[in-house]
Amino acid sequence: MAKSKSGAKGGIAALDLSPSHLLHRALQRALDIYAEEFGEGGITQRQFAVLAAADERDGATQADLVRITGIDRSTLADMARRMMGKDLLERQRSPLDGRANAVRVTEAGRAALAEARPKMAAADARLLKLISGGGRRATFVSLLHDLVKTGAASEAKTPKAKAKAAKAPKAAKAHKGGKKAKKKAA
Repeated sequence: MAKSKSGAKGGIAALDLSPSHLLHRALQRALDIYAEEFGEGGITQRQFAVLAAADERDGATQADLVRITGIDRSTLADMARRMMGKDLLERQRSPLDGRANAVRVTEAGRAALAEARPKMAAADARLLKLISGGGRRATFVSLLHDLVKTGAASEAKTPKAKAKAAKAPKAAKAHKGGKKAKKKAA
């Protein structure tokens, strides 16, 4: 029988040493704990994130919520529609930008968030208990913050992101020009 290179019984070195794989497995564990704490019929972890962000940043646009939560734009738009259908959120045109939708938490959404907060705290506590030592727990959370901040900053510097940013002003001008042409035609 061949010896495992990872040293762990039945381990696979390529996986045991892969930060991305380990983060994926940690996420699976976190979501399992979340599901146990919230039970069936509770709001999802992503819905909690959207409600918490929208509650703290009243009137945030959907684009703001994408940046805050890390949920991609199309998924967040779909979630917002479903959450409005459940009367957790309401949406209206942003007073600052008529092209954007401002999102607000409804009374039902605030009630769901108030019910969810202690469950989320319990899920987080259970997850952190899996790490021995309080100092290591704080370091773990700090390292996760570093990954998120650094990842967001480096994604903005990728060639794809730079190209998209360069096209944005041109697209906005073309959009405005189209409106003017329509007004003149009318």
